[in-house]
Amino acid sequence: MQTSRPVFLELWRIKLPLPGLVSILHRASGVLMVLTIPFAAILLHLAASGQQGFESAAGLLDSWWVGLFLVGLVWSLMHHLLAGIRHLVLDIGVGLDRPVARSTAATVLVAGLVSSLLLLVLGVIS
Repeated sequence: MQTSRPVFLELWRIKLPLPGLVSILHRASGVLMVLTIPFAAILLHLAASGQQGFESAAGLLDSWWVGLFLVGLVWSLMHHLLAGIRHLVLDIGVGLDRPVARSTAATVLVAGLVSSLLLLVLGVIS
């Protein structure tokens, strides 16, 4: 069956609206957090195995690349939390109008970044 709809598969040229971007980032942040669970469990096991294991886990956490990954993980958590709340509010029928949806999507993006940076500045993440 042939349709007259255009097929446009160049994903880099598609102009995705801001709420769509927030939705995709919400899913990606969830996947990132789930994929991190085994590494966190291994690190916890290493730290709980004894003094030497604890010192090697602490040494691993002191490296700059792990710190950078933790900053990204905190952003992932904050974005996923805020976007999830936004999706729940949308599910009950609030904020479905296009201008409101755009403004709440922008708020989620900015608030996720600001809260992550605030946690970094306050020293929650070192």
